[in-house]
Amino acid sequence: MILVTLGTQDKDFSRLLKLLDKEIEKGNIKDKVIVQSGHTKYKSDNMEIFDFVGNRKLEQLVKDSKLIITHGGVGSILSALKNNKKVIAAPRLAKYKEHHNDHQKQIVKEFANRGYILELKDFNKFEKVYEKSKNFRPKKYTPNTKNMVKLIDDYITEDNHKSWFNKIKLNIILWILLMILEVFVLSILLDKLIVYKILSKIISTIIVLIINYIFYKNNK
Repeated sequence: MILVTLGTQDKDFSRLLKLLDKEIEKGNIKDKVIVQSGHTKYKSDNMEIFDFVGNRKLEQLVKDSKLIITHGGVGSILSALKNNKKVIAAPRLAKYKEHHNDHQKQIVKEFANRGYILELKDFNKFEKVYEKSKNFRPKKYTPNTKNMVKLIDDYITEDNHKSWFNKIKLNIILWILLMILEVFVLSILLDKLIVYKILSKIISTIIVLIINYIFYKNNK
């Protein structure tokens, strides 16, 4: 049995399920395929699909599977490795709106480079990666908190993996501090009415920034 896990990420990842559906129809995948789809809504006559189940049932499915195909979530990958399972991991990509950024590419690449999993970065090469998985002997996973924390920290701290807010938050903080200083100085030099007007503009600007941030997050 092949288990496909998409974790709890709230973005759609039907791109991977469509690929597997086609591979089953072509006869390349002959084993039973069970899918934990999470928030991805997908219907198939070729796969048994459920969204969420209890941890105990999911753990049992992991143990019963001979291969796990998953997204690039650290939790999903580690769960499979702890049970000594073969893993094919396909990172979610921002350009398909499957995630806010492409940090899963780095996660999958790191695990693959260390010999723990197989990386599926090109869907056109699935058949080749799947065939390789049949004889793949993954490196035995030994929990090492220090190394895993470093792995996760590496991609979080890289500039191109930072969120939009993290990239500009320092500028926002400096801007607010400058505005506060300006209000303080003006409060000494000018009357209260002008100060209130300035404060009103500052509050309005902050609200606009918050709205833009929320809009950005919802449209990534």
